[in-house]
Amino acid sequence: MTGPAPHVWRPAGVRWSHDGPALTWAAPGGAPPRVSPLRLGGTPSFRVGADRRCLGVRRGRRRIPCPDAAELPPSAHGGQCPACQALDRSSSVAADTVPDDPQPYRVYLAYHGAETIKVGITAARRGIDRLLEQGALGSVFLAEGPLMAARRAESVLRTGLGLPERVMSPAKRTARRAPAPADRRAERLSEVRRAALASAGWPESLSSAGEFPIVDHAPAYGLPDGGIHPSAEVAPLTPGAVVAGTIKHVIGSDVYLATPHGLVLLDGRLLEGWALGSAPAEAVIDAALHPVAVPEEDTGEQLFMDWGTAG
Repeated sequence: MTGPAPHVWRPAGVRWSHDGPALTWAAPGGAPPRVSPLRLGGTPSFRVGADRRCLGVRRGRRRIPCPDAAELPPSAHGGQCPACQALDRSSSVAADTVPDDPQPYRVYLAYHGAETIKVGITAARRGIDRLLEQGALGSVFLAEGPLMAARRAESVLRTGLGLPERVMSPAKRTARRAPAPADRRAERLSEVRRAALASAGWPESLSSAGEFPIVDHAPAYGLPDGGIHPSAEVAPLTPGAVVAGTIKHVIGSDVYLATPHGLVLLDGRLLEGWALGSAPAEAVIDAALHPVAVPEEDTGEQLFMDWGTAG
């Protein structure tokens, strides 16, 4: 096995903050990390390098390199090898392996389309950033308090109201094709919020967050009322491939690019760990593309309209 390319910046995922979405970069040689904003209308253009390597594990503000600099397959949805994934989960709120985290957490409801609402928790300091990273179309906070109380409330709602704790990417992407009107999204969140706050077994140590408004995320994503209809998606990358286009929408970790092939979906997780370099500003995407499967409820007319459109 050849070693990793030296002194190479590697993408570490799409993250959201109050400044909007950005592509984060893992630094070579311990340098401070960087971010590249993913602004609507921006025109990213890059060429895929020779290798894709594990990014290691983050601990606080530090990134601990993978001891093996493990090579990742092009199809991996994320930038970690199995060993680093396991190490990550050994000290993770998401995996319930850090029960004594002292910071406050919020319980939230997230609308993901087709009347699907999930329940979850997020650190209070992150606000709605976690919801935007999930690609939720709308959200509302229910309560705030200690981590384990928030976890208990999450469990109560999953069991009592049958709310899922996870929604898979295909379902989220389907919902973006024909999103319900914003007022219907808000109405549905309001209905479930009332039921949630009335649930038996609600932990007393949580303070009610009823004063928090229902937030619609479509404006942050650039999601129009009529939905978005990509005609293709970027296949797992290969060395030398060029990815370029104009950013039309960013939803969660998905970036939608206007290209000569139409509107193309780039799953940001497929970038993680690759050695990337700049491509000329005039470069055109030549990475392999897959057709996007059209849901059965779409008409044949819509199918033909989708192909060849640029957004």
